[in-house]
Amino acid sequence: MTSKQPRPLLNQRAAMIFLLGALCAAGAGILTVVAGAALATGALTAGGTFAGAVVFFHSIIE
Repeated sequence: MTSKQPRPLLNQRAAMIFLLGALCAAGAGILTVVAGAALATGALTAGGTFAGAVVFFHSIIE
């Protein structure tokens, strides 16, 4: 009986792009809330930053 290794859900490039996007989003959201904005504003800022960062890193990482 052979044991087949499961394939990963994401390759390394995609995982790195999403990780960098999440780090940028967390930083932007935290800085927004610390600056005095509402928590909802920080969450929306983080979401927009995540989308922009993923598009940016997707275009520069080969």
